[in-house]
Amino acid sequence: MFNKVNSHPFLIAGPCSAETREQVLQTALQLKQLQNEGRLTVDLFRAGVWKPRTRPGAFEGNGIVALPWLREVKQATGFKTTIEVANGHQVYEALKHGVDVLWIGARSTVNPFSVQEIADALRGVDVPVLVKNPVNPDLDLWVGAIERIQNAGVSQIGAIHRGFSAYAKSNFRNAPYWEIPIELRRRMPDLPLICDNSHICGNRKDLREIAQQALDLNYDGLMTEVHPTPDEAWSDAKQQITPAEYSDLLSQLIVRRETTDNPEFLENIEHLRHKIDELDLEMLNLLARRMRVSEDIARYKLRNNIAILQTSRWNEVLEKGFEQGRQRGLQDEFIEKFLSAVHQESIAHQHMVMQTKAG
Repeated sequence: MFNKVNSHPFLIAGPCSAETREQVLQTALQLKQLQNEGRLTVDLFRAGVWKPRTRPGAFEGNGIVALPWLREVKQATGFKTTIEVANGHQVYEALKHGVDVLWIGARSTVNPFSVQEIADALRGVDVPVLVKNPVNPDLDLWVGAIERIQNAGVSQIGAIHRGFSAYAKSNFRNAPYWEIPIELRRRMPDLPLICDNSHICGNRKDLREIAQQALDLNYDGLMTEVHPTPDEAWSDAKQQITPAEYSDLLSQLIVRRETTDNPEFLENIEHLRHKIDELDLEMLNLLARRMRVSEDIARYKLRNNIAILQTSRWNEVLEKGFEQGRQRGLQDEFIEKFLSAVHQESIAHQHMVMQTKAG
């Protein structure tokens, strides 16, 4: 259900929160008008009915009161609807009111007890379910939540990448950490993957860039928050856009193909991939040589009773790596991740040498 069709990504749009009946219907009708004009296609209309907020006092949704508004949306526009659920009672109420698709939010995905309660409520009801990544960057929690829903007998499941909380300052509300959904797709290649560009960005100006990056990575669709008057929204105002702005955003996106039967492309890409394979092997050989040098260093440290970790030396390696990386067009973030991984492997080799000698 959630896969893109030809050049059309699966699109989920609607307000962060179902604030009032008028606001919900106005959003849906404006989107429907744009669809009638051929400017966009909405596959699912979203709206938050129960809103888990970080701190008390914020608008936490209208709850059951808002569910009939979504039924009106379906009647007025034909759009299928989707909402977030966080427990078994919410699953029951959503299905009773004819909600077509459920999604599990990041704050629920992080808690296996909550996910299992939702899974138990879904047992025997094969309604489509989307699972957002957990708040923290933990791939196994994400996979575990998906597996719990699968084990309940749900056959139509998709994943939503909405970014991850990070302590370090970032341009994003939730750091994308693209490597995590990429690894999810490697483990579950048939699982549809949707990008929630609104929650990754936390602002309007970066929405198109993140949406395009997701499509470049062959995501199946996008989930974007759309509101008739975003600045007056009761929740997440900064990341919402009007239906007209949403239409403009979509018009700027390019949907990439996964492959082609063009013989020239296939021949050239195979040649270049062969080069990559050769360079990868060369790097692995270099890394193996580097670890042997690390083991030699460990033997000298052992003879002189010197600790493995030398913070000043690690800082020196890192700073030199940043400088040399920039000269070669490599980003600091990549250099830090790469050298940190190499450093940890080096520490492991040195520890192994010292343990062996100590034994």
